[in-house]
Amino acid sequence: MTSSDPSRRSFLKVSAALAGAAPRLAGTLRAGQGEAPLFAYVGTFSSPLKDMLPTQVDLPPGNGRGIHIFRADRGTGALTAVGVHELGASPSCLALNAAGDRLYSANETDRQGDDKQGTVGAFAVDRADGSLRPLNSVRSGGAGPTYVSLHPSGRFLLVANYFGGSVAVLPILADGRLGDAVDVKTDAGAIGPRRAPHAAPGSFAFSGHDRTHAHMIQADPAGRFVLHVDLGLDRIFVWKFDDKTGALTPNEPHAVALPPGDGPRHFHFHPNGRWFYSIQEEGSTLVLFDYDAATGRLTERQTISTLPPGFAGSNFTSEVLVSADGRFVYAGNRLHDSIGIFAVGPDGSLSYVGEEWTHGDYPRSFSFDPTGRFLYCCNQRGDNIAVFRANSETGGLAFTGHYVPVGNPSHVVFLDAARGK
Repeated sequence: MTSSDPSRRSFLKVSAALAGAAPRLAGTLRAGQGEAPLFAYVGTFSSPLKDMLPTQVDLPPGNGRGIHIFRADRGTGALTAVGVHELGASPSCLALNAAGDRLYSANETDRQGDDKQGTVGAFAVDRADGSLRPLNSVRSGGAGPTYVSLHPSGRFLLVANYFGGSVAVLPILADGRLGDAVDVKTDAGAIGPRRAPHAAPGSFAFSGHDRTHAHMIQADPAGRFVLHVDLGLDRIFVWKFDDKTGALTPNEPHAVALPPGDGPRHFHFHPNGRWFYSIQEEGSTLVLFDYDAATGRLTERQTISTLPPGFAGSNFTSEVLVSADGRFVYAGNRLHDSIGIFAVGPDGSLSYVGEEWTHGDYPRSFSFDPTGRFLYCCNQRGDNIAVFRANSETGGLAFTGHYVPVGNPSHVVFLDAARGK
């Protein structure tokens, strides 16, 4: 479970060379596979980030080709390439609707209009072969859309614009196309300091404390409230949501504060809907909040490091996921290149279990397959996805030996053609 093997870097070089010899991503779905396919869609950085602020530390070269499409082996977790929907605007975050027939992408490096807004794309999904057919794209309501999620009603798409410091609500039309934004909110407030108080000793981790940066947006399980984080402001904002019009209204209180400089990035609700876990990019922490679904209020209860005891130096966290059974929380560490594993106690509190090396460089995100048996880690700078088998009893992750070559992978979502999303 731990990543203390001193030969892991040399092993990475060998595996990267083998991955580079893999066939070019292309082809079609083979017939006669028996059971309905399980597809994986991988969003990538397919063009380099340009016109960036001098403080921007993450500058992907754009090695991806768009949205890469794979068929997943249900028994081994291996991915087989079946095609690519080429898109040069960096579809770095993807969301599938509940029916599994529409896919939406945040096109992070697109630039439209004088304010250089990004775009969000809508696609029809062919559930037989996994291919995508473009429906339309609309402006995202700000620059650099980095996150999209569907409201539980299925009638709205929520967008976080990282470089624009804004969030937007886009209506989903009857045919799955997107309408123009019905509401856009722009973050404002005091920017946090360059140093995170909870960072490891010797850390120089600094990424988003130069301006407002909306990094993630998602509705609560009931859809009554929408929450979003701003990394630069060190705030989690809570909005009342009108599921008829898509309007966002500030909740009371409107926001909770994280320690200045820690930089909230992503969050995940526990399956019980009462516990809420936030991960801080520069502070390398997980924070547990109690969530009141009736009022939308968050109450902080625990802070724990995402890194192993004794770690020193710089690290940027990335993803946080709660296992489907609610027993474990997983936290991504970039530079340390690990996934921290935490057990969830009876009251939701976390305890450190161990960590697993990501078998790659700079894990931007990771996702479970629909069964929860396999975890897929997008190693952004390593240009690969590493596949792990998850132990439901211990929470441990065991590398399966499967590497998937993908340029600058950012996000992976799954479509089980046997039952929908």
